[in-house]
Amino acid sequence: MSILIKGGTVVTADQTRRADIYTEDGEIKAIGLDIDVPRNAEIIDAGGHYVMPGGIDPHTHMQLPFMGTVASEDFYTGTAAGLAGGTTMIIDFVIPNPQQPLMDAYKQWRGWAEKAAADYSFHVAVTWWDNSVHADMGRLVTEEGVNSFKHFMAYKNAIMAGDDILFPSFSRAMELGAIPTVHAENGEMVYQLQQKLLAAGITGPEGHPLSRPPEVEGEAAARAIRFANVIGVPLYIVHVSASDALEEITRARNAGQRVFGEVLAGHLLVDDSVYRHPDWQTAAAHVMSPPSVTKSIKTPCGVACNRAICKPPPPTIAVFAPIKKPWAKMISRKSPMAPPVSKTAWPCYGPMA
Repeated sequence: MSILIKGGTVVTADQTRRADIYTEDGEIKAIGLDIDVPRNAEIIDAGGHYVMPGGIDPHTHMQLPFMGTVASEDFYTGTAAGLAGGTTMIIDFVIPNPQQPLMDAYKQWRGWAEKAAADYSFHVAVTWWDNSVHADMGRLVTEEGVNSFKHFMAYKNAIMAGDDILFPSFSRAMELGAIPTVHAENGEMVYQLQQKLLAAGITGPEGHPLSRPPEVEGEAAARAIRFANVIGVPLYIVHVSASDALEEITRARNAGQRVFGEVLAGHLLVDDSVYRHPDWQTAAAHVMSPPSVTKSIKTPCGVACNRAICKPPPPTIAVFAPIKKPWAKMISRKSPMAPPVSKTAWPCYGPMA
């Protein structure tokens, strides 16, 4: 099948220009003006529109079972929404329960993803460690094409990866040519702050940022960066929300270390005042970890995007319906934490471009 996309403004990695695009059987054959095409080619008028590659969302959690509930978007509905907004591929997270074999969890997620409406791939989380995890990491890379492994430095008593997991897992990733990624929050610090807040009777959305001040993220980012530096492996830090972690990334990159930061649109466009919104449902719906922070702390992350210190992918998606966020009693430690934003990913970035 031959298609000519004509009259649009083509956006590539290095330029924006008026051009036509000719494709055959889904493969781009030519970009330019006055392209010779077969007479039977379908013509699509793109006048007045931008034409760009489909987005790749590297951070999704479709139908994620977490904290007693399940994300309301499955692999079909979530990817269909993404396609409507220009996201043509996702990289989701396989998250084994502690003691669950990594290969078993991977097969479970692969089964769920068979109904996806778009292309997909996976990161695999390392939530525990023994020789079988070491072996499964090798199988995932060599047999399944997985090339990144996630580590949650938060969520104590659940899936938190402590130093005793980070070091061997980072080392194994280096051996395999894979990259470790981290959710950088000090889980012990979060847990202790949550206990203080609960004891003080603070159980609503307003307590969420109080349990996760920027220092929590900064400490974890610094620790993960130093582990990666000692081991000699690159590192990818997801959803960098504030200047504390950004300063650690900038320091490491200036020293020549291979560290990459991810910034989400939600962190750039929303500040912590949303957690004090008079409508409880609105406040609870914006809960994510790390939380949105004050404008003065989050502004450097936007600057970092422009300087290519951090990269802004489409926002994380792990949609938990408000009724599934049971925070009325124990908001500081019992709610699933992620925003519903896949379809609106590209429009979110318009104002900051």
